[in-house]
Amino acid sequence: MGTTTPAATAPAAAAARPVHSRGSRFLLLFAVFLCAACGLVYELALTALGSYLIGNSVMQTSVVISVIVFAMGIGSLAAKPLQKRAVGAFALVEGLLALAGGLSVLVLYVCFAWLRVYMPAMVVVSFVVGLLIGAEIPLLMTLLQRIRRQEAGSAVADIFAVDYIGALIGGLCFPFLLLPVFGQLKGALVVGAVNALAGVLVVLWIFRRQTRRVVRIGLLSGMAVVMAALGTVYVLADDIEVTARQQLYRDPIIHAETTPYQDIVVTRSTAFTGEQDTRLFLNGDLQFSSVDEYRYHEALVHPAMSGEHSSVLILGGGDALALREVLRYDDVEKVTLVDLDPAMTRLARSFGPLRDLNGRALADPRVTAVNADAFNWLRDARERYDTVVIDFPDPDTAALAKLYSVEFYHLLRKVLGPDSQVVVQAGSPFFAPKSYWSIQATIAAAGYGTTPYQVDVPSFGNWGYVLARPGGDGAPALRLADGVPPLRFLDDAVLRAAAVFPVDRRPQKVRASTLMDPVVLEYSRHEWKNY
Repeated sequence: MGTTTPAATAPAAAAARPVHSRGSRFLLLFAVFLCAACGLVYELALTALGSYLIGNSVMQTSVVISVIVFAMGIGSLAAKPLQKRAVGAFALVEGLLALAGGLSVLVLYVCFAWLRVYMPAMVVVSFVVGLLIGAEIPLLMTLLQRIRRQEAGSAVADIFAVDYIGALIGGLCFPFLLLPVFGQLKGALVVGAVNALAGVLVVLWIFRRQTRRVVRIGLLSGMAVVMAALGTVYVLADDIEVTARQQLYRDPIIHAETTPYQDIVVTRSTAFTGEQDTRLFLNGDLQFSSVDEYRYHEALVHPAMSGEHSSVLILGGGDALALREVLRYDDVEKVTLVDLDPAMTRLARSFGPLRDLNGRALADPRVTAVNADAFNWLRDARERYDTVVIDFPDPDTAALAKLYSVEFYHLLRKVLGPDSQVVVQAGSPFFAPKSYWSIQATIAAAGYGTTPYQVDVPSFGNWGYVLARPGGDGAPALRLADGVPPLRFLDDAVLRAAAVFPVDRRPQKVRASTLMDPVVLEYSRHEWKNY
């Protein structure tokens, strides 16, 4: 064994000592915090975009998170050889992540709108983002150990503690700050810029004395290019979004906005009849055409108004077109409309084409509009209503499927009297017969007597409803009120025909849908996928 001289041990001892201040350690942990927040926002942005464009939020979330987590593992392994040059490698990884994450929403939106390719592109983008996120932790751990002499386990604890806090803040910022203020496309770009600043400036500042000048200049130049690219796209984002969105719709778009709940688009054109055709789309699904929406809304509202209707509850229907039909009865004393999205009711109240179509219904003093989730609102509801009109979109997502569950209709009974009537829009008996009859079976399973009926709405095709009353003692009569106002489509003869289903669309053997077994969601996805 040889001996070690003081001269030989001096360099090793110097290398082991901390070479940075406590402030440098704080700055590095702050960079960890920012990077973690940015990483989670990228994940949420990708899952939200898929839910808006494709629907099926459960599948979108599962695929995005699974691919990203898998890629993070690959990224962690790939970063091991880079730890010898951790400063430059980390700055490079963050610059690439800022570009990949910041542009991810734009790239996927363009792929969906112009190339009509989404899922393969989403998997590739998720993998690239996850790969770069996974490379961060090994490099950060190396940098933290360079700042302060500590055991590897202690460094891991510090990094993961800050990482989890950053993920919490990023997760909260996405729905409460980024989406409302910037929207999805610009929000991702802003996060990309933060990612670049955190990864490059902070790290290069901390390790400026240990990094060669040429490396610093190269990394700073690269960061400037990244920031310039993100900034340019940010300036052009609105034009890009409008152009890409227009590719998805046949008619010119006159209003578009993305809310925390949905993507709202209104188009307008001259219909084949020569009329102005205004159409509302939610997440790409048609909600009405102004040319024939009166058929849909007359069939939805007026059969339910055949009973007592001094107090009316409307669940969904934020466009206020069903409300317009309800308010045509002079003996209606009060109406409560509950719709989840405040942007939708604001649009119905203030956007000219929609406000004119609904006859300024939300300005009627008899109306109280509430923005809330209908399921949770019913839990706390105390008032009783004579008539309930349920006008939700079709149950093609998990969030909507709960509004077509046995549990939901049980909750609804809290606000009903023994003679109250309920009507539910239930989709198409022709295009989605299992979904339609499952909704009818679900309402019956909750203890209601039901009367299914269907009409033709040219924009939708064959469309169905379920009229119900609590108690299950018998099916409610399908008729119009004695004092029904003049209607353009519906009369007693049409209603009698509406109760008759053709042989190939009569009741099928289907199951009722519950919160724990949302079969209506699976029926809906399967039946509508080819349309």
